[in-house]
Amino acid sequence: MTNAVLDVIAPGLQTLVQDYPGRQGLQSKGFFPAGPMDHLSFRVANSLVGNDAGAAALEVPMGRLTLRVLAETWVAVTGAESSGLTLNDVPMPMWETVRVVPGDEIKCAIVKGPGFRLYLAVAGGIDVPLVLGSRATYTMGGIGGVEGRALAKGDVLHAFPARAPRQLRVPASLRPVLANDWEIEVMRGPHADPDFLTEQDWKDLLGREWKVDLNANRVGTRLQAHRFQWARASGGVAGGHPSNVLDGSYPVGGINTNGDVPVILGPDGPTAGGFTVIGTVVQAGLWKIGQLRPGRDTIRFREISMDEALSLVTHVCYTIDPQHYEEM
Repeated sequence: MTNAVLDVIAPGLQTLVQDYPGRQGLQSKGFFPAGPMDHLSFRVANSLVGNDAGAAALEVPMGRLTLRVLAETWVAVTGAESSGLTLNDVPMPMWETVRVVPGDEIKCAIVKGPGFRLYLAVAGGIDVPLVLGSRATYTMGGIGGVEGRALAKGDVLHAFPARAPRQLRVPASLRPVLANDWEIEVMRGPHADPDFLTEQDWKDLLGREWKVDLNANRVGTRLQAHRFQWARASGGVAGGHPSNVLDGSYPVGGINTNGDVPVILGPDGPTAGGFTVIGTVVQAGLWKIGQLRPGRDTIRFREISMDEALSLVTHVCYTIDPQHYEEM
């Protein structure tokens, strides 16, 4: 039996119920996994309220969310800075466990950043139906979460039963470092030099500062256009432009190049297509994509080895482990 815990007074821009890691293993059937854009902040929020790190919680881009508490519970908010987060009009701390009672009101204004998305976890995890093994909202397919859509005014969120969690705070040294100018870790390919890009093209990818376009969302983070030289004159049977390839599957975090426009594929992106993927953001670096502010932030890519990519995963696992948090 679940409890009604939160009443949506103002839903924000596109507040979604997500879980982690979403719907894995369904890409051949046309489903990218969905799940949180910033999986690190998401999992930390769950750890703070005693949940499994992947339990269903809220993703709040840009803020403007107001929730009324319907039952005593514990919440935690992580992610972007300078959101004007309040509890009953008093500043509410982030990155720690907070007890709330019926009648309390949680609000956030427009996120000023650094960062772009907030994550709000509730003790027990949000109860929405499992769809293909996950509670995550997949915006491209309109499934999961609350009826496959963003929250709307009047929605009531239920949570699974939970015991009172330990009162914890994430030490400042463990909190993700947010920025306006980001360094993001990548590995080459699957369509890189020398067959698709020139050596100079790859150097350009790493050496340039890329501005995040206003048209960036959960499907893909669009970057400013850039004319690569390309190592071939055309895509051959796949098409006239050298960025064309015969249709193949896309990885989450792939830097998809449609002509001269690089797009970092997000968790709601297309599963396959006919354009090159010249590099791929490593799994442990994907959380940064979720905190990029469209139209403002910039990126520099840094190529890393498989060993370094694996070491970054170890660091993420350390960060989401509540035994490393401070007792309050």
